[in-house]
Amino acid sequence: MAITRQNFSSGTKWEPVVGYSRAVRVGNTIHVSGTTATDANGNIVGVGDAYAQAVQTLKNIQSALERAGASLKDVVRTRMFVTNISADWEKVGRAHGEFFSEIRPATSMVEVSKLISPEMLVEIEAEAIVEE
Repeated sequence: MAITRQNFSSGTKWEPVVGYSRAVRVGNTIHVSGTTATDANGNIVGVGDAYAQAVQTLKNIQSALERAGASLKDVVRTRMFVTNISADWEKVGRAHGEFFSEIRPATSMVEVSKLISPEMLVEIEAEAIVEE
């Protein structure tokens, strides 16, 4: 039996240039690419506010999961990348907790020197498993 692969795009101009998808579903597993706090027009939401950026990022992940046939309750793993962990870990962590307090996926939070845009303070990846 062949496993089906589906790629899900967010429609950004960068996906074909860089060669990635917002989410990829293989069988009952969904991988959501590193996601940032952009709105539908590609503008960064919450410039200077790590909490607001984390909330928007998680909403974007939720949207990608829904397009792939999943929801936040199916998330088993997240990875959070922050540019200033000492200043922002509690803000990013609080936002993550608001979305995942009952789900409680495995997670990591690490500091990175910078993200693709200097205004971006946080990037989050997610993995989900759904019932087949």
